[in-house]
Amino acid sequence: MPKLGAEPIRKAALINAVIHEVGKAGSLDVTVAQIARRAGMSPALAHHYFGSKDQMFLQAMRYILRVYGNSVLSALHRNGHDRRLDAIIEANFEPQNFQRETVSAWLNFYVLALTEPEAARLLRVYHRRLQSNLIVALRPLTKHPVRTARTIGALIDGVYLRAVLKPGPTDAASALKTMTDYLKEALACR
Repeated sequence: MPKLGAEPIRKAALINAVIHEVGKAGSLDVTVAQIARRAGMSPALAHHYFGSKDQMFLQAMRYILRVYGNSVLSALHRNGHDRRLDAIIEANFEPQNFQRETVSAWLNFYVLALTEPEAARLLRVYHRRLQSNLIVALRPLTKHPVRTARTIGALIDGVYLRAVLKPGPTDAASALKTMTDYLKEALACR
């Protein structure tokens, strides 16, 4: 009989294992056995908690999205709501959101969304929230908040893509500087 409270601990271990293994492989070409081994449990137990490998990965992405959302909220509290754009950009490039494994998970999430309806739905929700938050932040800063929000979203994706394709560890500070420098210049030209 399992100990009380073991399920959340095991699920968290599986989620972390999925992120690590996908990051290490650079793709979803990992097995449930690899994920389970990294989490310190049997493949059968991993299947018991999440079902398929795709479901494990979707739970990992939900976790990544929660961490990101909490990062945005924390940055808003630090910066104040009048600096919402800064908070959103900072959250995208905080170290916990910009680790190689997390960035690799994001890229694989985009690929999975092409064929998996639940991944596509989750990605649409994320894109709509990001777009909406950026538009609210940009309204006082530019005459074209919708267009600028789409551009910023694309820039974030591009910085993530380049970071994961570059060998070695990701550099969150450099990525943040790239984004903030560009935005200062672009918004100054409005």
